[in-house]
Amino acid sequence: MSQQTHYRACHLCEAICGLEIVTEGREIVSIKGDDKDPFSRGHICPKAIALKDLQEDPDRLRRPLKKVEGGWQEISWDQAISEVAERIVALQSQHGDDTLGVYAGNPNVHNYGNLTHGRVLRKSLGTRNNFSATSLDQLPHHLIALQLFGHQFMVPVPDIDHTDFMLIIGGNPIASNGSMMTVPDVKKRLKAIQQRGGKVVVIDPRRSETAELADQHLFVRPGTDAFLLMAMIRELFEQSLVHPGHLDDALLGVDLVRSLVDPFTLPLAAEKTGVSEQAIRDLTRQFAQASSAVCYGRMGVSVQQFGSLCQWAIHVINILTGNLDSVGGALVPNSAVGHVQPGEPGAGHIGLYHSRVSQLPEFGGEFPATVMAEEILTSGEGQMRGLITLAGNPVLSSPNGKKMDQALEQLELLVAVDIYVNETTRHADYILPSTSPLEHDHYDIAFHRLAVRNTARFNDPVFGKPEGSLHDWEILNRLGQEISQRKDMKCSVLPEPALLIDMGLQKGPYGQQSEHQLNLAKLKALPHGIDLGPLRPSLMSRICTADKKINLLNELIESEAARLLESATESMPEDTLYLIGRRHVRSNNSWMHNFHRLVKGKPRWQCLMHPEDLKKRAINDGDQITIASRVAEIETQVVASDEMMPGVISIPHGWGHGREGVRLQIASQQQGQSVNDLTDDEYYDHSTGNAALNGVPVRVTKAVSGAA
Repeated sequence: MSQQTHYRACHLCEAICGLEIVTEGREIVSIKGDDKDPFSRGHICPKAIALKDLQEDPDRLRRPLKKVEGGWQEISWDQAISEVAERIVALQSQHGDDTLGVYAGNPNVHNYGNLTHGRVLRKSLGTRNNFSATSLDQLPHHLIALQLFGHQFMVPVPDIDHTDFMLIIGGNPIASNGSMMTVPDVKKRLKAIQQRGGKVVVIDPRRSETAELADQHLFVRPGTDAFLLMAMIRELFEQSLVHPGHLDDALLGVDLVRSLVDPFTLPLAAEKTGVSEQAIRDLTRQFAQASSAVCYGRMGVSVQQFGSLCQWAIHVINILTGNLDSVGGALVPNSAVGHVQPGEPGAGHIGLYHSRVSQLPEFGGEFPATVMAEEILTSGEGQMRGLITLAGNPVLSSPNGKKMDQALEQLELLVAVDIYVNETTRHADYILPSTSPLEHDHYDIAFHRLAVRNTARFNDPVFGKPEGSLHDWEILNRLGQEISQRKDMKCSVLPEPALLIDMGLQKGPYGQQSEHQLNLAKLKALPHGIDLGPLRPSLMSRICTADKKINLLNELIESEAARLLESATESMPEDTLYLIGRRHVRSNNSWMHNFHRLVKGKPRWQCLMHPEDLKKRAINDGDQITIASRVAEIETQVVASDEMMPGVISIPHGWGHGREGVRLQIASQQQGQSVNDLTDDEYYDHSTGNAALNGVPVRVTKAVSGAA
């Protein structure tokens, strides 16, 4: 049998690196970086090699499963779709449409069939109880983009290839390969800043992999970043460093911002953050005086109690220094599909209605995932009794995972569109597995929208669709159609995703009305993708606000600033430590722990803790420790590490696979605990309900069992 070479982009993280995959029949012979990909330039990380393991994983489901007494039973697609639709309609008929919820996990963004066709299912359900991983991650980015620029997807990204000063707050792109910033080969790109005489500064409670490379690293206490950012804005005014450049005439509320930040003095910021007054003053001046600069904040500032205020302040710093919509600053990509401009649908909205129990606002038609468990567990009219999960694992990914576990156990119906029996889907009544990622085509809708260079690439399938299988979009189409028919509703199923991409390409900025005349056929003829040029200033011609202005201040931000100031007087018990997560290049949330090549070697699930904090508690390096938060306690192994700021501990996200009923042979052998058994579902960003997974107060003691 002859070998074949296939080119496609890796779908396992936001970097979308180009791959060259050699196959023989249905066997993968090799996977390496695609040197001809104009964006990733041959770079890949270890996760890409594990695509072979994912394709061949014996634990991956190939047929629908139904839970029966004593275990699972394989059933046909016709039976699965019919029974699931029947039970959904029966449940909604008895208790109302909102009795059923939908949770979409992070993998949906990496798999375009779910993005394009999820609306078919949601329309047939008619429920307001929609949730997704957005509110466990980047929701503050979207809220502030909506408020400042008029559209939730008008998200500026760092022009990393042209900046002379990159300030990274709470981000670790060398481990994450970028996040809300599609940036393959990020290590070389960061080093290139230094090689051209620029500077990289990282502010983080941990000396991360990115901090190790940086010119300067400043420790900051978790959850206090807003004090630092507000003080920096104040310093811009105090030092007469406000120069918005070409945006000056478009800005509203500059003087109001100056008044807002006045109470956030350098002494207050230094006291709360642990960053010295001089360091904040110097950093502000260096940033403002650089020939080009960009401030970028990610998970550490997004998933905390003041996540929205942090993202607002980051934009304001870029705006006031003339580094928004400027080469080398923060620029809005011109994506080939999903190009954001005035009049485009999906601009977003917030607070049109609120959750039943905690009264948290919807955003773009979704409630924050922090309220999902309470909506199931709290009885009364409107109680959620059923749930559909789409490639999601909220038991490991959402705060207070043990409460989520309890909630899922109580459901009358749980349907999972998923390829594994994991910590969440073990509770399911039905599991509907789609084809594997290499068995269908793909276009990275979301990540080209966030890319540091304008590119496009369409991926043909590596393998043919196996007999008796369905693509994810086919599952969603069929299920939506079956539910609609049983409800006597009209259902407009969608064509295959590739046709939708073709329409998007032709409508977009490089389509029929441009010199490129780009369509799907032309893109398919370019297996390595196409380079469409560097990011360029375009914000003011595309801004989606009604008055074409950037209104810097609103009631929500004023309220959050007041709440931050009030929090300055709060105190915690002396023995309190603050918990943060961390990322490793071999992991991607909870997906990647079932492949030996990614979990072999030194364990990466331990808790990191500063030696001084261990000594104070009579704990030794390698001991078993007990970590307790308001909601739970876990036991795990501790490792002494001076990369941690004193007073801070770190546990990586996504571990904890040892629960009964999980069918992941390799993952279940790992000893790691789920950090989200400790995180608190009542600890969130008040603006949005976005989960505060960082800065969680905890107590640490030596475990009764003693040393490991």
